[in-house]
Amino acid sequence: MQRIICAGAAGMLILASPAALAQLPPEQRSNAELAAELADLKKALAEQRALLEQLRQQVADARLAAERGMGGAGAGAASGSPQSQPQPQLPPSSPAPAGGGQQPVLAVGQPPKRDSKPPEVAPIFESPGVLTARGKLVLEPSFQFGYSSSNRVALVGYTIIPALLIGLIDVREVKRNTSTATLSGRFGLSNRSELELRLPYIYRSDSTVSRELFTGTAVENVFDTSGRGVGDVELTLRHQLNDGGVDKPFYVAGLRLKTRTGRDPFEVVTDCVRRCVGENASGTGLPLDLPTGSGFYALQPSLTWLYPSDPAVLFGSVSYLHNFERHNLRRQVLNGEWEPLGSVKPGDVIGFNFGVGLALNEKASLSFGYDHSSIARTKQNGAPAPGSVRTQLGTLLVGMSYRLNPKRTVNASVGAGLTRDTPDVSITVRVPTSM
Repeated sequence: MQRIICAGAAGMLILASPAALAQLPPEQRSNAELAAELADLKKALAEQRALLEQLRQQVADARLAAERGMGGAGAGAASGSPQSQPQPQLPPSSPAPAGGGQQPVLAVGQPPKRDSKPPEVAPIFESPGVLTARGKLVLEPSFQFGYSSSNRVALVGYTIIPALLIGLIDVREVKRNTSTATLSGRFGLSNRSELELRLPYIYRSDSTVSRELFTGTAVENVFDTSGRGVGDVELTLRHQLNDGGVDKPFYVAGLRLKTRTGRDPFEVVTDCVRRCVGENASGTGLPLDLPTGSGFYALQPSLTWLYPSDPAVLFGSVSYLHNFERHNLRRQVLNGEWEPLGSVKPGDVIGFNFGVGLALNEKASLSFGYDHSSIARTKQNGAPAPGSVRTQLGTLLVGMSYRLNPKRTVNASVGAGLTRDTPDVSITVRVPTSM
C-alpha cells in the first residue's frame, strides 16, 4: 500500500512539472499547451529567417564590393584605407521553447553596417569618385603627356574675282607637345569629405611652320619655342552627399579653385617688331617663351555621380568653370614696347562626362568614358575678342587600374581627341599611395 501511495504522489509531481508536460505524448496534452509551443516555434523560425536574410545580404554586398575593388584590403589604394567591414556579432542563445528536445535558438543581433563609400573604378577623369577616409593621407604623383597638331590657312588681302587674290596667304602648321608632372595630396576631413591640393610642373614645346606677315616672302620658317615652370596650383574640396548602395546612386559635390601661380601669357615676350596689330605689324605674332599658366583665377563647382549596376559601375559628372576677369592688361613686344590690351575675360566652360567601369578581377579594372567641354568666347573690353569663337572639346578615354598592394595602385589612361581643337592624344599615368 505504501508503494502505491508513493507511486501516486510521484505521478502527481510529474504531471505538475512543465518540463514533464512537454515529454508527454500529444494526446495527453491540452490544446493550449500545444498552441503555446507552436507560437514559440514560429517566433524562433521568424528570427532565424531574419538573421539568414541579413547574412545573405552581407555576403552579396561583400561579393559585389570585391568585384569592383570596394572594401577589403585592396580598395584603399586610391583613396586611403577603406572602412573595415564589421564582423557580425554572434547573438546569445535564447531559451528553448516549451517543447523539450529542441536546439537552442540564436537571437537576432545588430544588423551589419554597410559600407557607405562609392565603388572604386579605374579613374579616367580628373575628379576621383572615391573619397579619402577620415584622417588618411593619399599622395598621388602623376605624369601626363599631350600632343596636338593643327593647320591654319588665312587669306590676308582682298579678291577682285573669286579666283584672284591680291595679298598674302598665311599658312601655319603647329605641332605642340605638353608634359605635366603633378604631385597631388588628398586628406580625409571626414568619411564624407576630403581636401585636395595639386602642384603641377609643366614643360611645353611648340613648332610652328609659317611665313612672316606683310613681308612678301614666300619662304616658310620653322619657329620653335618652349617653356617650363610651375603651373597653376589647384585646391579642391569634395563632399559625399548621400549613402548609396547596390542599385542606388552616389553623389559627390566638388568645388575647385584654380590659381594663377604659373607664368601667364601676358608675361612673355611676343615676336612682333611693333604692335601685333595694325598696318606696320611684322613678325610671327607668337610668344618667344611659352606660358605655364592660364593667367586667370577660376572657380569650378561640380557634381559627380556613381551608379553601381552589377557587374558594372556607371559614372559621370557635370561642371561649370567660371574665369574671373582681369583689367589693365598689356603684353610686351619684341622691341621692348608694351601693347595695352585693356580688360580680358576668358569664356566660361560648361563640361560633362560619363563612362562605365568593369572589374576584370580583384586587382584589375577597366573604364571607358567620354569627356566634353564647351568654351564660350573670350571677351576683351566687354566685347567678343577678334577671332574668338565658341570652342568644343571632345575626348574619348579608356583607362585601366591595377592594385600593386593594399596601399598602392597604378592607373593609366589614354585619351583621343574627337574635335579639331582637342589634343590628338593624351596619356596619363597615376600612382596613388596611401600613407
